[in-house]
Amino acid sequence: MTAVLGGRPEGVSTLHFAMDDADGIDARQRLVVVGNGMAGARVVEEVLERGGGEQFAITVFGEEPHGNYNRIMLSHVLAGEEHEDDIVLNSHDWYAGQGVTLRAGVRVDRIDTHAKIVYAADGTTTAYDQLVLATGSRSFIPPMTGLYTEGEQLLPGVFGFRTIDDTRAMLAAAAEHERAIVVGGGLLGLEAARALQGHGLQVEVVHAGTHLMNQQLSAEAGAILENSVQALGIVVHLATRTTEAIGPDRVRGVVLADGRAIDADMLVIAAGIRPVTEVALLSGLEVERGIVVDDQLRTDDPDVYAVGECAQHRGELYGLVAPVWEQARVLADLLTGADPDAEYHGSRTATKLKVAGVDVATMGVNRPERDTDEFLVISEPRRGVHLSVVVRDDKLVGATLLGDTRKVAFLTQAFDRGTPLPAERIKLLVDLSDGAAEVGVAELPGDSQVCNCNGVTKQALVDTVKAGTTSVGGCMDATRAGKGCGSCKLLVKQVVEWAADGDVQEDPAESWYVPGIPLAKPELIAAIRDQQLRSVSAVFTALAPAGEEDAKSKMGLTSLLRLVWGAEYEQENDAKFINDRVHGNIQRDGTFSVVPQMKGGVTTPAQLRTIADVAEKYEVPMVKVTGGQRIDLLGVRKEDLPAIWADLGMPSGYAYGKSFRTVKTCVGTDFCRFGLGDSTQLGIDLETRFQGIESPAKIKMAVVGCPRNCAEAYVKDVGVVAVGNGRWEVYVGGAAGATIRKGDLLATVDSPAAVMELSGRFIQYYRENANWLERTYDFVPRVGLEQIRAVLLEGSAEVLAELDAGLQRSIDAYTDPWGQDGARPATPGQFRTALPLVDLPKVPVR
Repeated sequence: MTAVLGGRPEGVSTLHFAMDDADGIDARQRLVVVGNGMAGARVVEEVLERGGGEQFAITVFGEEPHGNYNRIMLSHVLAGEEHEDDIVLNSHDWYAGQGVTLRAGVRVDRIDTHAKIVYAADGTTTAYDQLVLATGSRSFIPPMTGLYTEGEQLLPGVFGFRTIDDTRAMLAAAAEHERAIVVGGGLLGLEAARALQGHGLQVEVVHAGTHLMNQQLSAEAGAILENSVQALGIVVHLATRTTEAIGPDRVRGVVLADGRAIDADMLVIAAGIRPVTEVALLSGLEVERGIVVDDQLRTDDPDVYAVGECAQHRGELYGLVAPVWEQARVLADLLTGADPDAEYHGSRTATKLKVAGVDVATMGVNRPERDTDEFLVISEPRRGVHLSVVVRDDKLVGATLLGDTRKVAFLTQAFDRGTPLPAERIKLLVDLSDGAAEVGVAELPGDSQVCNCNGVTKQALVDTVKAGTTSVGGCMDATRAGKGCGSCKLLVKQVVEWAADGDVQEDPAESWYVPGIPLAKPELIAAIRDQQLRSVSAVFTALAPAGEEDAKSKMGLTSLLRLVWGAEYEQENDAKFINDRVHGNIQRDGTFSVVPQMKGGVTTPAQLRTIADVAEKYEVPMVKVTGGQRIDLLGVRKEDLPAIWADLGMPSGYAYGKSFRTVKTCVGTDFCRFGLGDSTQLGIDLETRFQGIESPAKIKMAVVGCPRNCAEAYVKDVGVVAVGNGRWEVYVGGAAGATIRKGDLLATVDSPAAVMELSGRFIQYYRENANWLERTYDFVPRVGLEQIRAVLLEGSAEVLAELDAGLQRSIDAYTDPWGQDGARPATPGQFRTALPLVDLPKVPVR
């Protein structure tokens, strides 16, 4: 037998005895990490970087079924700015490749610290030599009457905002609802409010504090932020609480402490977080507000450590990522023996972020605390700008930058490192020299942190450039700078440009259509046609580096291949997201919504009877009229989908995926006394022609019978307006979400047939030239209305014929998915019972 120390820090008494390698037994110590969030995964990364894979057999428990992802970016996923695949930090394959055992989806119940055994909820036990608790935090659910069902689950329509499953559920709900209330006016609440508004919801924020972000901002700065938020159309209620959730079947609104009632379809609770300490408590470890640790991040058991949001160090709890990274580095030094004397002495927190579209940077205190403190304020409420600094004993002890963060780099260094301050304090907030941005970057010391999230210094970026990486994206990949919250990307770009002396290479990936194939869209289409690539796997084999598949690219390639090949596209089910695999929109609890087609919003008594019968037969929890003038059956079990569609006998309404969705219409000339054109029939004809067509992003249309615009045609991807005498105006690139944009008038035509032709040509031109996930309201300004007109109105007959032919190819390839997959599933498990996406137990109210 051999006593294996494996770099255990001095003072740790327990030894792990194992057989020598020659005996076929793993001689490494057993390191168990409880928690696979950003803290736990970062500890594992840091240990591996120090050669810990040779010292430790590592097991990681994660309560969520996913790999490790960037929780900071969930608000970007909710806003639609990022896809959930884009925020994955370490996939399941990464753990396997590193030799780390990942127990994803397995909750740890308790630890026997004497026997050194971890007890999991699935009944398994795991022995350890060293154990790290990184259990993180959960959403704080404030006391509120009516918030829970009799089964002690959150009322349908109520959401926490903490996990990727929470985000999925909110996205699904946002697509079907119109009004949301967000409880909490801190960073997370405001980001949730802005993101939901971007999906077209009316949003109101209820905040118990006297001003927004009261933990970070002064009352004056909070008031200016409130004005900026209100200007976006988000209603703010301050200094009040939600006392009741109105139900009873699902959330219908809330009651405030002053007795006011507010209607809502969604209630998002972002009222702060609480450390998850139950495992530590049940295991007999010392817990106060968090799990108590010393300067070496040990608990009161010498072989158990704690890091991240669950750890309480010198009385402090940290909810920011930078302190977590510092803790992970110290702990990895201790565990591996790289620095047995490493200690963590706390963090000075500085943050730079974007709150509901407003730049905010805070550090230290936000107001003077002593009579001798210097306090400089520049406030411009009309411009949405509030700048302040607090100086004590000639040192910067606090700063707040709202609406203008140009001086954040210098202030951060002054705060972190105590660099000398200018005698003229106003220079802390205003660049009186009017110098170029590069001057400020040049003056930063090499050890100054550029990326707080990942601890990347200016010198690390400079060294990366000197080593030959002279693109911004390449430097970010090499150092991780900008890979956290993303707020430092501009500074990273400035440092790289300065280090490269202006000779910065353009990032090739900027022009790629999908991240896994190094080709721009025109070249990618040409290669697909030239090499006759008709499936996603064939594209990866032929065009991806080393033929490797990339999950983030699959959906974009599926859409592109359908555009190119029409009916000749070779379908592969694993190249689709869940919504597209089962032709339904996944909901919070793993059920789906079913939206039959109702062209132009027109239905019949027979269809309504059928829908009612189906809803009763399958006990559908909710039947709702959608914003697109259709009927939605919500809460359908996955295994019931084929039978429901068979009983309905109606085509899919395509209320999911990236495709043509619906045509909204008014009643036109049949009944309306103001009607100038038969909008209803034209809408039906348009939807019949374009139904189900794949596109880079969803396409919504509307047709109105007069400029009174009852069906909101001016703010659709394609909007058609009757203007009299048989003429119709065609608008393109409209938006009615967070950015309200009236569509541009493409042309006025003289017949419904001309509307059909011009609309089809625009859709095909957009399909062929738009970036993946680029909506028309971004595409039209980027390309330019004049360029679009030049192609569609003045282009050669050959070009127009190609557009018509390309569109017709997709139209000819259309098949109703429920006529095909409903009868013959693509895979045996296509409609197998789905596990719930989220399981939110009732959190005890304290």
